[in-house]
Amino acid sequence: MGEMDEFNRTVVEEFRANAGQVGGGFAGLPMILIETKGPKSGKTYTTPLVYLADGDSWYIFASKGGAPTNPVWFDHLKAGPDITIEIGSERFAATATELTGTERDTIYDKQASIMTNFADYAAATTRVIPVFQLTRA
Repeated sequence: MGEMDEFNRTVVEEFRANAGQVGGGFAGLPMILIETKGPKSGKTYTTPLVYLADGDSWYIFASKGGAPTNPVWFDHLKAGPDITIEIGSERFAATATELTGTERDTIYDKQASIMTNFADYAAATTRVIPVFQLTRA
């Protein structure tokens, strides 16, 4: 298991043990778990992410800390948008839709105004950081 896999596993365990609350660098931040399937392996992956709630939707950002490439879960969502998410102690089916254009920009800018590190991520990469809207299935 790689270093990031071990880090994610620890965060996921803490999330589930504390109804969605985690400590460390994520203390006080809104956390979500997304459960995706690898398009080639069919293996299930659970990834903890910071999210933005707005109405009946939740938004996640493929920032990967401003890296030049998208995170692995991005490819999973593109291949299969039907996922399971966990927020707090609730777990349910959801559909992920990638936002584009003005809609994407509005949500990303809102997130960057709340959590300024997202502005730093955007400045650190030449790619447009993908944004996905999650809605209850």
